[in-house]
Amino acid sequence: MSDWTKKLPQAAQDYIGSSRLDEVECLVSDLAGVAKGKAMPASKFGKQKFFHLPNSIYAQTITGDYADMPGGDEFTEPDMVLKPDFTTATAVPWTADMTLQVIHDAFDQQGNPVAMAPRNVLKRVKQLYEDNGWKAIVAPEMEFFLVARNIDPNQPIIPPMGRSGRRVMANQAYSMSAVDEYGKVIDDIYDFAEAQGFEIDGIVQEGGAGQVEINLNHGDPVALSDEVFYFKRLIREAALRHDCFGTFMAKPIEGEPGSAMHIHQSVVDIKTGKNIFAGPKGEETEQFMHFIAGMQNYLPAVVALMAPYVNSYRRYVPDFAAPINLEWGRDNRTTGLRIPISEPNARRLENRLPGMDCNPYLGIAATMVCGYIGLMEKRMPRPEAKGNAYINAEELPTNLGDALDLFSECAPVRDALTPEFCDIYEAVKRKEFHEFQQVISPWEREHLLLNV
Repeated sequence: MSDWTKKLPQAAQDYIGSSRLDEVECLVSDLAGVAKGKAMPASKFGKQKFFHLPNSIYAQTITGDYADMPGGDEFTEPDMVLKPDFTTATAVPWTADMTLQVIHDAFDQQGNPVAMAPRNVLKRVKQLYEDNGWKAIVAPEMEFFLVARNIDPNQPIIPPMGRSGRRVMANQAYSMSAVDEYGKVIDDIYDFAEAQGFEIDGIVQEGGAGQVEINLNHGDPVALSDEVFYFKRLIREAALRHDCFGTFMAKPIEGEPGSAMHIHQSVVDIKTGKNIFAGPKGEETEQFMHFIAGMQNYLPAVVALMAPYVNSYRRYVPDFAAPINLEWGRDNRTTGLRIPISEPNARRLENRLPGMDCNPYLGIAATMVCGYIGLMEKRMPRPEAKGNAYINAEELPTNLGDALDLFSECAPVRDALTPEFCDIYEAVKRKEFHEFQQVISPWEREHLLLNV
């Protein structure tokens, strides 16, 4: 192997083995979490230390349009310098030839990290913790739907056909036989994940028809975000092999639950290696309460990051297994902030608000920044919610426009994430919201055309 391949993780080296590497895909995440970049022959990749892409990829909406640069600045699309992070190199096992993919970090031409790049946003928040002697630990849970192929956007999305020859059914949470209905897709997900060196903590059937949850082991926020970024692509490819789609829409099927990306977070003291949420006798610490208070006080300002599309807010519906509140509770799944059962050294807080449609770097950064501000401010949370917290549903924005208003007005969040990032994110999302408002829905045609 050439010198650069010796820098690769063991799983990538094992995947190549004695074969000739044909191609390398050089990737970055845009604001939506979509993989952007270029593919090149492996021989060329090995001879260059970086490549260029215009910074306009961070001004592109999900529809392919472009938002205006904040402040009225002329948008000249200067090139960014993209440098590979070899620790992220992993197989692309669904391709016909021997291919690797590598996530790159974005820098400007003076060598500074590009503030608009989602991976850099998360790295900045991670550094805020480290500057205070803390290491942030996260564990994301990924929910998604397997659905029948849908090539006509005017048609509703429906569940896929199972191996029994029937459409897979809803209301079968944790059912093993339900998972078996699309077992071949799950088998490919496992095989692809193994080839890429990813460890799946568990796969379960969720409450929706064709809805699946994959849990990942806890670890470094950037590394876990990289995995979710890769997993979205992996799952889509596995589904396509079996004539269905893998979708991460927050609410793809009317009348079914939505898909979340629950985020578990704890904080470890770098010097001692101990969880700061647990005291000497295993008791909950004041820092744990401060962290919860930060989540309660600042999550409304980052909902735009955790629920980034108009569809995201269709998930925030009472009685559909989605917490739409800022209450906290111990082992209480009706609260937006849940303390799972655990040993004291594994004590953590689960943020149940983010949707699976969020960019994983930004969803995790949003969770971390709220907890960080709480640790800095040292305020106490409201009393624990003991009963059904679903009824407390008036503290969160219910549409993208209101969420962006809160996002733009919160100075502590803007300072932590950088105004440069916040401005471009808001501009892109307001552009998307404006585009959506020009669309006439079937509901409007059905109920208003002849009745008003």
